[in-house]
Amino acid sequence: MISFPEEESKHCVKVLRMQEGDRFCVTNGKGSLFDGELVVAHPKRAVACLTNQRPGYDNRPFSLEIAIAPTKLNERTEWFLEKATEIGIDKVRLFASYHSERRVANVERFRKVMISAIKQSIKSKLPEIEDVVDFNKLVKQPFDGQKFIAWIDDNVTELLCDKYEKGKNALVLIGPEGDFSAEEVKLAVENGFVPVSLGDARLRTETAAIVACHTVQLINQMNR
Repeated sequence: MISFPEEESKHCVKVLRMQEGDRFCVTNGKGSLFDGELVVAHPKRAVACLTNQRPGYDNRPFSLEIAIAPTKLNERTEWFLEKATEIGIDKVRLFASYHSERRVANVERFRKVMISAIKQSIKSKLPEIEDVVDFNKLVKQPFDGQKFIAWIDDNVTELLCDKYEKGKNALVLIGPEGDFSAEEVKLAVENGFVPVSLGDARLRTETAAIVACHTVQLINQMNR
């Protein structure tokens, strides 16, 4: 048996109009799915019986992390978080750099966007999201896998899709609207990040992050 918090209970009973005996899918956000049956349909404290625990289809042998500078308009960052969760991502790291237009973030609101996205896309894992840190601190944090920094520069000709190795953990840095400064890229390279291009198109921050996310996921699904 599991009791849902008031917000989820109200959504089940008032919005979805679920009644006792209705069946649905439940996730614990940690990689498992369950069959659920509503046994108490109360808008403040709904209760369900869970059976048939099974791993979700989104359990993967590799991890994907995107580090992104929050956009000036929160809606754009929220759009990225929703779509990245649907595509498949393990962690989002927020940072502030030289050209950042936003240096604080409502992480709890962002987490709610991701929770909504895993429910709609029937994911079993809720991605982690970390609060904003300074870029200089971010690039020095440990990471076991391939590290990339997406940078728009004439000298950066290697594509992410050519440098990323299938099955490897990946961390991709996506800069703010004004991109990274040359000094920031230099610091990232000194800390093991490889500069890559995401293609010929000039992309907005949230679009670039989605392209990076989808690229890594698509490579891992090819010729399985």
